[in-house]
Amino acid sequence: MAEQQQRRRRIRRRPRYHGPSFNRIIPNLLTMTGLCFGLTAIRYAIEGHFARAAVAIVIAGVIDGLDGRIARLLNAVTRFGAEFDSLADFCCFGIAPGLILYLWSLHEAGRFGYIPCLTFAVCMALRLARFNSALESAPRPAYAQSFFTGVPAPAGAALALFPLFLWLEATDLGWARLANFAHHPALVGGVLLVGSALSVSTLPVWSFKNFKVPTANVAPLLLGCLMAIALLLAEPWLALALVGLGYAAMLPFSLRSFHRLRADAEEEARQPGTEEA
Repeated sequence: MAEQQQRRRRIRRRPRYHGPSFNRIIPNLLTMTGLCFGLTAIRYAIEGHFARAAVAIVIAGVIDGLDGRIARLLNAVTRFGAEFDSLADFCCFGIAPGLILYLWSLHEAGRFGYIPCLTFAVCMALRLARFNSALESAPRPAYAQSFFTGVPAPAGAALALFPLFLWLEATDLGWARLANFAHHPALVGGVLLVGSALSVSTLPVWSFKNFKVPTANVAPLLLGCLMAIALLLAEPWLALALVGLGYAAMLPFSLRSFHRLRADAEEEARQPGTEEA
């Protein structure tokens, strides 16, 4: 009996380790993986492997779209994760795209070729800082919950890399004129500056976080996704270029949707009896 009591006392005296569960670490592991892909894209660009660099940025963008959603599903949303995600986004989508485009094309413009790269990085830093500060501000109206303020960092990087995607597709097809046009520093710098302006703008952009699909549109949506995946597997550079064009074409419709929702909310607020309800 005495020996059993001593064993129980030893067990009770053993230190208990308290810390987050592994499920709460998974989103941070994904963020770290995406950061590694962003850094690897810079390495590939320095070595002149621009196709590999583009693939690494795309993978980093896919991971960035997953880590936040997985964190919400696992109830693992933390302040550290939000800050870590923003720092990773700045490296992957603020520094890497501009550096890739400079090493690929903009260096041919001399000292002026560095201006778009510098502008893009600074605008991405401002965009991410504004996003982080909004987390601690007052909650936004209900109609604005499904919109970003300005183009998000991954989408801005995809728009900036559109000339590179177009050049890779034209090179594979042997279209020399189109490849030379996509590679021209004037086009690359202009697209980079447009992406910079969109990232720091106040343009409302669909976030697709709370996007609801009507039941009648589920089958067409799945069919469209299937066709997009098939095109991505068959012609990846063409698919990525079309995604960039499609996203840019979506921005006016996003703005119109935001104004309609705001007008409906204001009209509902002006109706009598709304405050009592």
